[in-house]
Amino acid sequence: MVATLQLNDVGVRYGKQQVLSGITSPVLTGGEVTAVIGPNAAGKSSLFRRIAGLLSGPGDIVIGSPADGPMTCGVCYMPQDTSVNTVLTVYESILLARKRGSDPRVSDDDLRAVDEILASLRIESIAFKGLSELSGGQRQLVSLAQTLVRDPKILLLDEPTSALDLHRQVEVLALIQSLARKQQICVVLAIHDLNQVLRVADRVMVIDAGTMVGCGPAEAVITPQLLRDIYKVDGRIERCSRLCSQVIIDGPIVH
Repeated sequence: MVATLQLNDVGVRYGKQQVLSGITSPVLTGGEVTAVIGPNAAGKSSLFRRIAGLLSGPGDIVIGSPADGPMTCGVCYMPQDTSVNTVLTVYESILLARKRGSDPRVSDDDLRAVDEILASLRIESIAFKGLSELSGGQRQLVSLAQTLVRDPKILLLDEPTSALDLHRQVEVLALIQSLARKQQICVVLAIHDLNQVLRVADRVMVIDAGTMVGCGPAEAVITPQLLRDIYKVDGRIERCSRLCSQVIIDGPIVH
């Protein structure tokens, strides 16, 4: 059964401050990548924490398949903050993430899964380094490995490539897209680079000032009007090829 995720009038409040309200989505389905975009402090991270069950609030988060009834599936969340305070090695931390909440005995399948995720992210060379020795980009890759090794069905990634160089961003996002297709994972990721969004996302949700102001196919949502209204820049969308478009920014809007 393919995992699905749907948000119905979801909100988040911190004390008296309403930071999210009325977030309603279509059914997000395994095999697809949904990008959540918007300016800083729009509420994207709060939305991810709400879906992951770390925050409470109004509305319903429906996980499962309406045709088949509720289902139990792995919701795995990678937060934006990947700072660590532990003496574990990279390998130990990924193995521990794999075993979280399950039989503590380590099987050959567990070791194989850790080896495979290290190889897929090309971080075998740091497998036995301590987490405290890593650069910011390396910590981000390890955090992603800890999330992927848990065999997620719904994968929530909050800025998963923000600390990576351009080559690694492209590489990691291509891997995430490939895993979504092959393993029928429902991927929801927050990302700022609109050109990367156009490359990998099937759907885009736009969050601004705590509300959803757009949702649909990437090329239908990312428009010159969106650039002006949400990002306060003048720009245009140019088609590079049949399968590729790019955002060209001309400059900030001057008031």
